[in-house]
Amino acid sequence: MVHSVAVIGAGPCGLTSMKACLEEGMMPTCFESSDDIGGLWRFKEVSEPNRASIYRSLTINISKEMMSFSDFPVQADYPNYMHHSKIQNYFRMYAEHFKLLKHIRFQTLVKNVNQTPDFSRTGQWEVVTENKDGKEERHVFDAVICCSGHYSYPNLPLKEFPGIETFEGEYFHTWDYKGPEDMVGKKVVVIGIGNSGSDIAVESSRVAEQVYLSTRRGAWVIRQVSDNGLPVDIKYLTRFVHILSQLLPIRVLNWLCETKLNAMYDHTMYALKPKHRFFNQIPVINDDLPLKILSGSVIIKPNVKEICGSSVVFEDGSTVENVDTIVFATGYNYDFPYLPSSSKYMSGHRLGLYKHVFPPNLEHPTLAVVGFIHAFGAIMTQAEMQARWVSRVFNGQVKLPSNQAMIKSVDKDTKDIEKNYIVSRLTPLHVDFVTYMDDLAGEIGVRPSLLWLFFTDYQMFKMVLWGPVTSYQYRLKGPGKWDGARRAISTTLNRVYQPLKTRQLETKEASVAGSLFKLSLTLMAGGAAVYYIHVRNPTTIPTLLANLRPQTA
Repeated sequence: MVHSVAVIGAGPCGLTSMKACLEEGMMPTCFESSDDIGGLWRFKEVSEPNRASIYRSLTINISKEMMSFSDFPVQADYPNYMHHSKIQNYFRMYAEHFKLLKHIRFQTLVKNVNQTPDFSRTGQWEVVTENKDGKEERHVFDAVICCSGHYSYPNLPLKEFPGIETFEGEYFHTWDYKGPEDMVGKKVVVIGIGNSGSDIAVESSRVAEQVYLSTRRGAWVIRQVSDNGLPVDIKYLTRFVHILSQLLPIRVLNWLCETKLNAMYDHTMYALKPKHRFFNQIPVINDDLPLKILSGSVIIKPNVKEICGSSVVFEDGSTVENVDTIVFATGYNYDFPYLPSSSKYMSGHRLGLYKHVFPPNLEHPTLAVVGFIHAFGAIMTQAEMQARWVSRVFNGQVKLPSNQAMIKSVDKDTKDIEKNYIVSRLTPLHVDFVTYMDDLAGEIGVRPSLLWLFFTDYQMFKMVLWGPVTSYQYRLKGPGKWDGARRAISTTLNRVYQPLKTRQLETKEASVAGSLFKLSLTLMAGGAAVYYIHVRNPTTIPTLLANLRPQTA
């Protein structure tokens, strides 16, 4: 039985892991190497070695409702896309509300984690830490949760760029970028078109003489502001859309999404069109990049072939001369340097973890990794679901399969990921957000049942089906049920609209025709949901209907 748990890192993953442990009656001790919580969202003017780093203007590209923890919604007056300072405030409020700060040991570095000599019997771990004065301490814990993130070790592949040693200007990784102040009037080449690369290209283009954005594969670029001005994840990350994605062939889904994106700005005309289809890789989220391309402030270029002094030569033979700055937006290496090699099971490009959480090769399931996940969705809510599952495994409420079965599952996941997504050493895993959340929720016993809601709570059924898949849905029932979940779900759009109500306007009543149209769509959606469930599990509906019949004496 697990009583004491070491949590490594006090970012959002560490905070929600501590809370989950406390809810299951365990005592967590969190070791945080910095002097504050927040992890990635803790801004510093100077990047600190072996820690995540962000730039001064960073605003999250996930809307506040989709990143909210399941029983602590972001306050209504906060903007939908929050600046890092507001995200940090939210995490601080969360930690204070659930009394987590007293469990954190700040400025304490975890040097290594090893199995105790009697691990076969106890499943315990020895954790060696070092405080700010350099003093080492040894602790023994029943279990360990790793929440140290994967944005701490910048990947700077200089060997892939011949001639970089001759470059006469300045070059650095996005990890070192804080703002565009040093790019005023300069020629800048940004290598890599991920979210950080495109953000920095856009921001620096406002002051630079010219910015060139180099990409090896291209990218699909979507907007944060979607139809009717709603955040894109609020609009499209819904169960109805998810059900459609399960029913329609992937080639049809790719065609639909690519057609919609090209209707806004033709990716071929803008030199953005990638080699892959839309659902093969998480898209770039940037509203400003197309305008910057259209205005000539940012010029899209192919991959860099070589660097000659102050000139950058691209693979198409074109050259940009007198380059002052090169920014490498080339991703991050992931590592857990404090873990023993015996606890790491490699599968393809990735660290093999059962359901992306548990090493499958350990004798006891007392080591977990939370937050090492990649999907088109908020890492905070996925990490929270992982932490809730981990705490149930630790206290014995949920049993894991055998080691052999877990290894087989991990290897199957690896093959599926490599088949369906673009993966590499730097981006070795990718999951579907709703599928993954529902999978873990099913393990815990908190997955919402559309069919049950359809017959027992039709209003909530509509909100769960049509509305965004917020984490509140996983507090409606089961372990950790929250009485405020129903209200949080029903008021989601109120919190979306609240920060926009800065000018009083007259509103018109909804028309009868509009109401009838919505009703018809709802009935169609209900029918689709019933059909979907029947196809997946033909016995579910007859069983439920049998249970609903009145009992006779």
